Order: sequence, then C-alpha cells, then structure tokens
Amino acid sequence: MNKHVVISATILALFVASTLLPMAAAQYAGVGGGGTTSLEEQLALAKAKVKAAADNPATGSGTPYLDASGVIGGSIIVGAVFGGIAIAFIVKGRSGRFAKAK
Repeated sequence: MNKHVVISATILALFVASTLLPMAAAQYAGVGGGGTTSLEEQLALAKAKVKAAADNPATGSGTPYLDASGVIGGSIIVGAVFGGIAIAFIVKGRSGRFAKAK
C-alpha cells in the first residue's frame, strides 16, 4: 500500500513540475527562455522601467493589494465565500438526519 502511495506521489510531482517549468522560464524570454529578446534589450527595458518608477514615485509598484481584484482583497472574498460554504456544511452535518443523537 505504501509503495503505491509513494509512486503515485512521485508521478504527480513530476506532472506538476513539468507543467510549471515552462511558465517559470517564460518570464525570462530572452535569457534562456527561448525568446527573441537579447540580454542588451532586456537591460535597456529594465533601465527604462527603473527610470519610469523613479520619475513617478506616487504610482507605487502597481500591485493592487487592497483592491478586490488584488491580492488581499481577492483572498478576503474567496475566504468569505468558501468559509461560508464550510460553515453551512458543518451546521447541516451536525443537525442532519444522520447526526448522532446525544
């Protein structure tokens, strides 16, 4: 039984790794990722990005953390939805016809 679980977990890990590796390499499209952008072009783009950020300090990083479409806002919304569903299942499970009588 344990041998089957270990083999299944290993195969699953290989499938997940083979799925995520191309996405990890895609962000470096000219430097080993197989893209057509050279290293010099990547450096020029990075310098332009740093200059644009320095010229406009009020814009921040561009990541909307507290927005509903951002990181924290989305996490709160998803937590509320799935938390509500979990609470509904717990309440129904404790008071359903298959609940043990005390």
